Amino acid sequence: MRVAKRTLMALVVLGAGLAIAQGQSTAQQNNIQRNSRNNDDALRREVNHELTLVPYYTVFDILQYRVNGNDVTLTGAVVDPALKSNAENAVKHIEGVEKVDNQIEVLPPSPMDDQIRRAEYRAIYSQPSLSRYSVGMLQSIHIIVKNGHVTLEGTVDSEADKNAANIFANSVPNVFAVTNDLMVTGAK
Repeated sequence: MRVAKRTLMALVVLGAGLAIAQGQSTAQQNNIQRNSRNNDDALRREVNHELTLVPYYTVFDILQYRVNGNDVTLTGAVVDPALKSNAENAVKHIEGVEKVDNQIEVLPPSPMDDQIRRAEYRAIYSQPSLSRYSVGMLQSIHIIVKNGHVTLEGTVDSEADKNAANIFANSVPNVFAVTNDLMVTGAK
């Protein structure tokens, strides 16, 4: 009887120890996940910061990225081929980045597309309701032109601004189509 009680007591203590260890393991995993999330957020902020500082990044280019662990995938479209390599070089030197997959598209040179870019810029940024988006180092409405097709990228404060940009972009002659991928941030 005493042996059975001692065995039972030992099993209870062992079970409690396992439960505590499992609880600690779960807590450690949660801490690791939380730290990983914080590291991913910090890496995203740093990548974003470095990309906005790349020389010759204009309103006619869009640099986008995805962070997966320590790997960064660059996407978007640029007019100048040097901007593609400059963006990759800026990101691959960030502490914590192990691999950079550069999928940025270099837009084909075209005098017609250049003309459309200038006309789109005037049509959008000359409007009183949208001119505030041209203030600052980097305009928030990006105008991407490829073979006569226009894509609006970036952010605006309201749905009305998004719709206005679309209307003015569609008013430019010689444009085949306008795709409005502007995101509304809701900032006032």
